[in-house]
Amino acid sequence: MASQDTKDTASIAVEGELYTQEQLDATKSATKPISIFEIFLQGIWKNNPGLCQLLGMCPLLAVTTSAANAIGLGIATIVVLFMSSIVIALLRKLIVPEVRIPIYVVIIASLVTVVRFEVEAYFPQLYQQLGIYLALIATNCIIMGRAEAFAGRNNVIRSAVDAVACGLGFTLVLFVLGSIREILGNGTFFVGASDLLGSWAAGMEMQLYSSDYTMLIAILPPGGFFVLAFLIASKNALDGRKARRAERKSRIKTINV
Repeated sequence: MASQDTKDTASIAVEGELYTQEQLDATKSATKPISIFEIFLQGIWKNNPGLCQLLGMCPLLAVTTSAANAIGLGIATIVVLFMSSIVIALLRKLIVPEVRIPIYVVIIASLVTVVRFEVEAYFPQLYQQLGIYLALIATNCIIMGRAEAFAGRNNVIRSAVDAVACGLGFTLVLFVLGSIREILGNGTFFVGASDLLGSWAAGMEMQLYSSDYTMLIAILPPGGFFVLAFLIASKNALDGRKARRAERKSRIKTINV
């Protein structure tokens, strides 16, 4: 009875419900905003848009037939994502919640139009290779998703860091996927870098082996799915290995105590 009375007196009433101090502390820690570093880590690895959320699959699989195309689309996506997140974060308190989605679409589409004109003017070869997928950045689920889930609810600095992290994470997946497919399918690496980065990057273009030994399926749509599945499986394996190591360390500490 005494212990029961102690538990009752230790309970705290919140909105008509009784909670212990431990439950309140756990709730506070769960709702505490994550750090800037954690936001960056989430976008790059833990919650990578391409490998974890599986967003932006259309350009991810269609454009990544070469590393140069992948980098070009990745840079364009980072620019649009960064600018849209900043604008939406600045206007988030002025946007009426009921019409926020159409406003997000207008902002993103306007920025995509500006980026598309810049690429067409200064990088015509890249513009021809990316084609319709450059304009389709406006409907990319990554950009709309970050606008809805993060930029519309956080300040400018946190939104900018989230945008850069998610953009870099998506670009890294594009680059690795495009590099593997280009090497296997064409026997080359970074062909077209001079069109993207300038004449100084011509030395980065390499012919690794003869086209007689290439695997054509790698640069076809099925090859994109196969390589992406391999990347996702590799990430899951690394995360699982890290989790098992952490579990073993916690068991050892428990035994020692």
